[in-house]
Amino acid sequence: MTFRFGPFVLDPRTRQLLRDGDEIALSPKAFQLLLLLVTNRARAMSRDELQQQLWPSTWVLETNLAGVVAEVRRALGDTAERPTFVRTMHRFGYRFIADVGEADGSPASSEPAMTCWLLWETRQVPLTEGDNVVGRGVDASVWIDAPGVSRHHARIIVRRGEATLEDLGSKNGTYVGGLRVTIPHRLTSGEQIRLGSVVITFRIPEPPGVTETAP
Repeated sequence: MTFRFGPFVLDPRTRQLLRDGDEIALSPKAFQLLLLLVTNRARAMSRDELQQQLWPSTWVLETNLAGVVAEVRRALGDTAERPTFVRTMHRFGYRFIADVGEADGSPASSEPAMTCWLLWETRQVPLTEGDNVVGRGVDASVWIDAPGVSRHHARIIVRRGEATLEDLGSKNGTYVGGLRVTIPHRLTSGEQIRLGSVVITFRIPEPPGVTETAP
């Protein structure tokens, strides 16, 4: 599903914001914020709710959220004083106010887009098409706040049905199957990835309707 508003197209599948066909660069957190506001446009979202969605299970300064909102507004050519897209709800939060159209964003090819996940403790985090940075930094696509994890520790690139893992010069290394990742590593479902002392599992869910045969 893609979202159209004004001259913009927001595509969650490819994680792209387009204006008249040209891509506008957004940080992962700014893209996530814009998508949250657009999909919840029927209501205003509180600052607390947005912060919990963007930085789950951690406390961050309110200025972090304000900075991401400012980035979204710059990308849309919007202003807080005379908003066209993102309105500040005084002493509460933000709301997306432009008219939005929805369209089927499925690729023309009959080959389905790949869906994959990272599992860590009780969390299950979806990976999107393109680059997914994993790390302790609040701007990481997959945020893991744990000792031994670098701000930008590793990257998982999802493209055309394949997922590739790369280390980003982390201090404590990235490992798969006990071996340190020094060159790009193609991931398979069920592989465990160790980032410092943290172990996460890469998973590709079985297609709907697939059932194992009972012995």
